[in-house]
Amino acid sequence: MKQIITHLILLFSITTYAQDISGKWSGIIESGKSEPVVFNFTFEKIGEKYSTIIDIPAMRTTNLKPKETVFSKAVLVVDGSNLGFRYQGNFNKDLSQIEGTFTEGLNALPLVLKKVQIETEHTFKRPQEPVKPYPYIEEEITFYNKEANITLSGTLTLPSKTGKYPIVILISGSGPQDRDETFYEHKPFLVLSDYLTKQGIGVLRYDDRGFGKSTGDHSLATTKDLASDVLSAIDYLKSRKNVGKIGLIGHSEGAIIAPMVSNLNKNVAFIIMLGGSGISGSDVSLFLAKKTRGFPVQDEVAYELAIKKAIKIAAADKDLTEIKKELRIHYNEAIVPMLKPIINSDSKIETIISNLIEIRTTPWNRYFYNYNPANKLEKITCPVLALNGSKDTQVEPKINQEGIRNALTKANNKDFTVNEIPNLNHLFQECETGEMNEYSTIDQTIAPFVLKQLSDWILAHSK
Repeated sequence: MKQIITHLILLFSITTYAQDISGKWSGIIESGKSEPVVFNFTFEKIGEKYSTIIDIPAMRTTNLKPKETVFSKAVLVVDGSNLGFRYQGNFNKDLSQIEGTFTEGLNALPLVLKKVQIETEHTFKRPQEPVKPYPYIEEEITFYNKEANITLSGTLTLPSKTGKYPIVILISGSGPQDRDETFYEHKPFLVLSDYLTKQGIGVLRYDDRGFGKSTGDHSLATTKDLASDVLSAIDYLKSRKNVGKIGLIGHSEGAIIAPMVSNLNKNVAFIIMLGGSGISGSDVSLFLAKKTRGFPVQDEVAYELAIKKAIKIAAADKDLTEIKKELRIHYNEAIVPMLKPIINSDSKIETIISNLIEIRTTPWNRYFYNYNPANKLEKITCPVLALNGSKDTQVEPKINQEGIRNALTKANNKDFTVNEIPNLNHLFQECETGEMNEYSTIDQTIAPFVLKQLSDWILAHSK
């Protein structure tokens, strides 16, 4: 979910700057293997602050916008809390480089940035990506979210035929995503929309708010706010001709937004949940904290209890200042003793703790901790297809599918299918391990039989 998708972007992305630090900077992250990263930074100096745009060619990711960048007295601080990281470095004038630490969660990795370009060696094949000209209609569209006062920009693909046809709205996973859900060198939503449209199904996909060509501030948005963007997309489709039944396909966080939207809009004819959860956000966050920790602890039980308490503190309905104070006290008591044996630097530990507090208390996280999609699914009576890969290491399939199945049974839903598909990961690729570092090495973007299953199910439920 959000922490993982953030973890992905951040393991391969970082930020950087120097004297008049405008320009392109490159570095290498050592995270088990050497990963070159190349950044294109555009700085618009306002006092000591800079406006920053980050492109990561190795991930085919562009237009990342950290919350704030400050360069003062040869010290660079990039606050990427909206993306889940922090970078702090010192400008070494003699060597013309920035020497710093990239911190994401409890992981603190050295990152030296230089004004040279590091050529990436990755030349991945993506055979499923379509090549223009497409045998269907493609439109660049915008729609307006009146509640949030933002404009969403997207792509609408339509079958080249007259009459009404079903249309699905694609809802991306957590973190700022473009309309193709570009992730680890793949474009799942581009591949999915191309396949479905060729089968006679219209598809609307769009850049998340504050990302790509869409306006707004993604760092301030909660899951509920993102649901309002989907509601606006439905309103837009209802204004169009040739629109038959409207369905929702949500991936990861998108899968738990879909039932929320369905409860708020009677025009939703069906829901497809891909890699979605059926348990509380607090439980999902605990799972991810253990799964992506990245460092050893002597007492796993104590670590789990410490994370549970941190989540409980962050989720409380209290003033944010008070919550941050309680978290700092808790982390100093419970987490710092775990870090000292492996990080021999009080300043680095302080940076990690400060970063953890900021990430734990973002609007998205505080809402997510208290959100349980099962509560929404218990009210869903429209057809539902929920698929999870057996090797998904981001959303554990069994416990989450049990939650989804129990909730839909409680809703007395007469038409739902919940399937765990063997040997698929969180992106629905056929895989070996399911681990995130495997995603980009797989040529396949989405297993072909999954694409067929989705289109067959949509067409059967659109008659």
